[in-house]
Amino acid sequence: MVFDKTALAGKRILVTGGGTGLGKGIAEGLLLMGAAVYICGRREVVLQQAVAELAAKTGGHIGYRVTDIRNAVAVEAMVEGIWQEGPLTGLINNAAANFISPTQDISPRGYAAICSTVMDGSFFTTLSVGKRWIDEGIKGSIVSNLVSWVWTGSAYTVPSAMAKSAIHAMTMSLAVEWGQYGIRLNAVAPGPFPTEGSQQKLDPTGNFGSDYVASVPMERRGEMTELANLVVFLQSDACHYLTGQTIAIDGAHHLAAPSTFVALKQMTAADWDDARAAIKHSVVKEKQLR
Repeated sequence: MVFDKTALAGKRILVTGGGTGLGKGIAEGLLLMGAAVYICGRREVVLQQAVAELAAKTGGHIGYRVTDIRNAVAVEAMVEGIWQEGPLTGLINNAAANFISPTQDISPRGYAAICSTVMDGSFFTTLSVGKRWIDEGIKGSIVSNLVSWVWTGSAYTVPSAMAKSAIHAMTMSLAVEWGQYGIRLNAVAPGPFPTEGSQQKLDPTGNFGSDYVASVPMERRGEMTELANLVVFLQSDACHYLTGQTIAIDGAHHLAAPSTFVALKQMTAADWDDARAAIKHSVVKEKQLR
C-alpha cells in the first residue's frame, strides 16, 4: 500500500460479500489503512475464516454479519445492528453473482440469482446506509464494484451486464441527488483480477483465461493491492469533490476490444456441457459451506 497507515483512521466501512475474492482483498486494504471493517455474506463459516485471517494479518478491527442482501428486511436489521455500535462512514457494494452461459439457456431462477444479488442487494444496502446518513447529517462514501461491461455490454454474461449497468446508473443518479448531503457515490470497474470464485464461474474449464489476459494491453492481471489502493483513495478524505464516477482499473482492457466474453462464441455444445457441469460442481461446494 502507498498510503499513510492512518489514512482511514476513524472510518467504519461495510464490505458486502467481503468473505472471499475481491471483497476480501478490499477489506484487507481498508484494515491496513486504519479503518474498522464489517463484512457480510450468507456463509458464516467463510465469514468466520475471513475475519480470523484478516484480523491476524492486519491487526485491525473487523467483524461480520450473516446476511442475505437480497432481502431488504435482513439488510435493515444488519445495518441497524452495526449502527448500534457506531455509524458507518463508508459502504463497499461488492457482493455479486455471475456465470457464463448462452443467454437462451438461462433459467428465470438463474437470472434472478444474479440480478437480485447485484442490483437489488446493492440498492437495499445503499438505501439503508444512505437514509441514516441523511437523517443524522453524516457525510459518507459509497463505492460499488462493477465491470467495464457497463459501457459495452457483454455477451454470455447478460444478466450480470444488465445488473451492473443498473448500479452504474444508480451511482450517477444518487451522486446528484445526495451530493447536497455530502454523500459521495463512485464505482470501480476492475479488469482481470485473479480470484477463485471468478475462475470457477467465468472460466470453469480453464480454457479461456490465458487468451483473456493476453488481450490486456499491459499484458498481465491486476494485483489485489492495486484495486485496494483505489478503493482506499475513494473512501479517504483526499477526494471530497469526486463523485458520480465509474473508474476502470483494467490495464486499458476495455479500450482494446474485445474486453468481454465474445470469444465464447467459439465454444461447441460439448464445451458448454463441460462448463455447465463445472459451474454446477462449484455451486454445490459453496452451498455446503452455508
